[in-house]
Amino acid sequence: MGEAPALCVEDLKEGFSNGFGLRTKGFKASTDVGDKTFVIGCNNNDSASSLEVHIYDKSRGKWVIPTVLGTKPKFYEGYSAVLLNGDRIMIIIRGSTPDDCIWFLEVDTEYVKQQKEVSGTEVVAWSKGVRGDAEKPVVISGPSGVGKGTLINMLMEEFPSMFGFSVSHTTRAPRDMEKNGVHYHFTERSIMEKDIKDGKFLEFASVHGNLYGTSIEAVEAVADSGKRCILDIDVQGAKSVRASSLDAVFIFISPPSMGELEERLRLRGTETEEQVQKRLRNAEAEIEQGKSSGIFDHILCNDNLEKCYENLKKLLGLDGSAPTNTKPSPKGIDLPPNHSVSKIDNKILIKCETPEPVNESKNSIVLDISLLKGGAPGRTRGLNVYAIDSFSDCLNGIHKLS
Repeated sequence: MGEAPALCVEDLKEGFSNGFGLRTKGFKASTDVGDKTFVIGCNNNDSASSLEVHIYDKSRGKWVIPTVLGTKPKFYEGYSAVLLNGDRIMIIIRGSTPDDCIWFLEVDTEYVKQQKEVSGTEVVAWSKGVRGDAEKPVVISGPSGVGKGTLINMLMEEFPSMFGFSVSHTTRAPRDMEKNGVHYHFTERSIMEKDIKDGKFLEFASVHGNLYGTSIEAVEAVADSGKRCILDIDVQGAKSVRASSLDAVFIFISPPSMGELEERLRLRGTETEEQVQKRLRNAEAEIEQGKSSGIFDHILCNDNLEKCYENLKKLLGLDGSAPTNTKPSPKGIDLPPNHSVSKIDNKILIKCETPEPVNESKNSIVLDISLLKGGAPGRTRGLNVYAIDSFSDCLNGIHKLS
């Protein structure tokens, strides 16, 4: 956190947008949240490629530069800012692509409060707004040899278009035939350490001197493709994911007994005696945590593979009692290049502005934000979008949508 010399109090006296307008001077807009003013944009002499955030603390009379988490939106020379519920600001970007025009800046959400406690500094966090919702990711854990990999493979083979794996990150070098972005995202240690510090990873661990981890972006990318993400991670990783902002289903696969687990490990014939004993010791601790820690929503005993698989499908609504078609990939929003923005309750009204009178049919858009889910530092999903015949009919349209 530091001073922001490029901005001054005179900027506030001159006034920025009131939450809905566009300012061309330095392309800055401001929004008041309590005793702080959040200024979003860039300065006239900046060559910024993304939106920047500065905060004016009115109680101290000082500018501060916050720690910014999440992926920053690209900079465009026009946007509107709308305060939502006092804890996040919706940014509507003019002239951007349909899938990149809605962003959220979290300023006082639970996630941001947690990050402030950890860092001891002012924190804000970006997340991308996405139309529609996505199925909850599935976290599957269990001790080595319990059969969770077999169960996941069975699920992927039967429902190949429904599920997808997140691609993990690692700092180790790729092995023969391994492809970047397919087997792992291979990265430098300094880069991954910074991303971990910035809150971009759900879980991570150091193994034999190399870092491995699951990034939020990797999980969100699976959801963006219209598939449900499966995470195959150990109990410690599951604990980290549970403590994160990710809303997931947590399933623990347990063996019928330690004796049965030991027999399965020995039948694999892939470990030395020392490795078998180490895996068994780890398994005892994992089973105890899995059954008593409250991390997992469901515990399945794999005493019979086919029976356990049927139970797994039932938990995921794939036993015939629920639709098995995956949700389509989320669509973007065809935002008019020139528009005005207003807000009533949980509806954001966007009207296309044109220099000359035109046919106003379907000339306005309503963003319903009442079902927002998720959030920084990944995606804010649940935007519902409606077209309205004309801006003069917006109020009637809102009543119809409510």
